[in-house]
Amino acid sequence: MNETECEPGALSHEDAATYAAWFKALADPMRVRLLNLLAAERRAMTVGEIVERLPIGQSTVSHHLRILAEVRFVLAERQGTSTRHEVNGACLECFPAAVRAIMGQA
Repeated sequence: MNETECEPGALSHEDAATYAAWFKALADPMRVRLLNLLAAERRAMTVGEIVERLPIGQSTVSHHLRILAEVRFVLAERQGTSTRHEVNGACLECFPAAVRAIMGQA
């Protein structure tokens, strides 16, 4: 994602593809809940910490995190033997602008 994706204007094919991928990643209620948890915590969390807070198992959390990371909603950082996941604030700041662009309000 780059800064120009947040600027108002005509919706390009590239932007449309990016926004479609974002909405596809958010099409699962558990991914929305997972993203909400990370945003509310305002800190990086391990998969184990997430599993303690959501009613799903480790492999399912990892699967959802991978999908959210592919569209850059979530960033993963290795710390020793574990990986910590956090919300990508820059991406989430662009999301409202993307919605406005899609709705022709940009």
